[in-house]
Parts: sequence; C-alpha cells; structure tokens
Amino acid sequence: MTPSSDGGFQHLGEHDLHAWRAFRLVEADFATAAGEGFTRTFLRHPGAAAIVAVDGEDVLLVRQFRPALGAELLEIPAGTLDRPDEAPEACAARELEEEIGARAAHLEHLATYAVAPGVSDEQLHLYLATGLTFGDRAADGIEEEAMTVERLPMAEAVLACADGRIRDAKTIIGILLAARR
Repeated sequence: MTPSSDGGFQHLGEHDLHAWRAFRLVEADFATAAGEGFTRTFLRHPGAAAIVAVDGEDVLLVRQFRPALGAELLEIPAGTLDRPDEAPEACAARELEEEIGARAAHLEHLATYAVAPGVSDEQLHLYLATGLTFGDRAADGIEEEAMTVERLPMAEAVLACADGRIRDAKTIIGILLAARR
C-alpha cells in the first residue's frame, strides 16, 4: 500500500533496505505541506487475516512458539497474505484449516485495523468463523507443526484477555469483538 498525501504530507518515493519473504524494510521520503522534507524507515507488509473460531460456547485457540518473544502464546488462528492475489477471506479460510483443521459455514468480517502504524503498513483483517466442521490440520511450517489447539469457553477467554493469560493483541481484539455478538 502506498501512503496517500493525507494532511498535506506527500510521499516522494522509497527504496528497499532489505527484502525477505513477503516483507520489505523501506526508507521513504516525504514532504510536508510547507515543503519540508523528511525520511522514515518502516516495514511494508502484505497484510494478514485472523479468525475467531467459535464452536458452540467455545473459542478455539492455538498455542504456538513466537521466536521474537522467545515464548509460547495463546492466539486465534492467523496468517500472512503471502500468496499472490489471495483475498483476506480466502487467507482466513486457509489458515483456519491449516491451524485448527476446521472449515467454517459462515465467515463474517469483524474489523480491519492497522497493526503497528508507527513501524509498519500492515492491515489485519479479522473474521468470526461459525458453523465449524472439523477434519485434519494442514500444518504449514515448523511452528504450526508444533502448535496445539485449545478450547476455552468464550467467557473464560474474555477473562484471559483481562488477566494476561492471553497477551496477543489480535487475539484480545478478536475475542472482545466476538464476545459482543
């Protein structure tokens, strides 16, 4: 996504400092409405989809190792939009099957939000999945092969967001939005 000229700021151009997988670290030049130039460095990210999978009164979560934190986190299923021309809803359906082995009869868009706008252009597309049918997981990668699937009653998941057992932002946002439905 290329930044617009909102608020009188103009995007003058950018170049890659480093690129890997679907991500790019860029250095971008901007100008204020008064013509003053400045440079910022940030991550270009293709976006992601995350799913609050609800089965009856339970929410299905995954416990997975996150190398950046050096810890396992309890999270809703999610994944990067790293396939060519993949729509967010298709990514959500794929990740649901890969991570918890489920297909959803209903996939409802809950929200799209900026994940960390000070350092990245990533947008996360959040969905509520209901009417689940279960099959085999289609784990993709080392972390997914090692992850476990856990069920929590929705009321317990909301408490876990408040007491720190769940500390992943997308999971907290997703559970709190889904619990209001």
